[in-house]
Amino acid sequence: MAGGEERAGVPLTNLDQPLFDGADATKRDLVDYLDTVADQIIPELAGRPLSVIRVHRGGEPFMQKNVPKYTPPWVRTVTLWAESSKRKVSYALCDDRRTLVWFANQRAIEYHPTLMRAEDPGHPTYLVLDLDPPSGDTFEMAVRAAHLVRQALADSGLEGAVKTSGAKGVHVFVPIEGVGAEDAAAATRAIAARAERLDPSFATTAFIREDREGKVFLDSTRAGGATVVAAYSPRTRPGTPVSFPVAWDQLDDVSPRDFTLRTAARLIAEGDPWARLMPAPQGLRADLIEEGHGIPIARVQAMHEGKRRARARRSQASESETPPGP
Repeated sequence: MAGGEERAGVPLTNLDQPLFDGADATKRDLVDYLDTVADQIIPELAGRPLSVIRVHRGGEPFMQKNVPKYTPPWVRTVTLWAESSKRKVSYALCDDRRTLVWFANQRAIEYHPTLMRAEDPGHPTYLVLDLDPPSGDTFEMAVRAAHLVRQALADSGLEGAVKTSGAKGVHVFVPIEGVGAEDAAAATRAIAARAERLDPSFATTAFIREDREGKVFLDSTRAGGATVVAAYSPRTRPGTPVSFPVAWDQLDDVSPRDFTLRTAARLIAEGDPWARLMPAPQGLRADLIEEGHGIPIARVQAMHEGKRRARARRSQASESETPPGP
């Protein structure tokens, strides 16, 4: 393999190969970008169990949770129970520049930390609303939904920060403190419901896609052990866009295409705009948590509804196949 270069004590290989089909970037571009924004992205990753999306040369993107056997011993890890896969997973903790450069050399493009820190898994540090517009060039719809969420937050005595998702949507982060995981999840559901009520013709909390009727989905399921792509993380999409923080008063004037692997570092200039835009951690009002506990968990509700609809389809199919009586 072509090598010979080193950065932060990490040997680098195959730097001039394309990152992935449609990336408009090489592996060198990825390493250079992440090294340039290390001071901004590492605070978003440090101490948090990390999942990454990698792309092997010529392959398809895949999510990696468990660290591979060849992971260097200086990469910090934490072993946690993963409820979704019903097994223990050894997650990396990307706490320093050396670890970040190592991940970049592994062709890790996307960085998805958990909402909680490894030393305190029972207390998430953020609520997150993931605003997912219908397919197509519909980012403006996500922006409009973000303003609904901002109003719902203000009505609930809260403030949040907003960033592009790096895809077609928007993420609203609400920093919190002193809140357990179940109450945080409930509050997230309540905020989504309150935003939906502000304009039910435009926004929806319907988890099942066919029930959304072309509206923006206010996804409140990023809770508990869930992950969300970090601010400043590249995405495995054409042109390699980057999830990037935006001031609320500038949100109407941006496009996801403004922030890419080739442009995002220059836009930071100095400092950390995500940290600057993020409000201080907040407590949650009791009425918000109480309302949320009365709202069914979307994934569970969707699972039961999916089973009910499947039974109904089977029943209809059985009736249509029954021959008419004499």
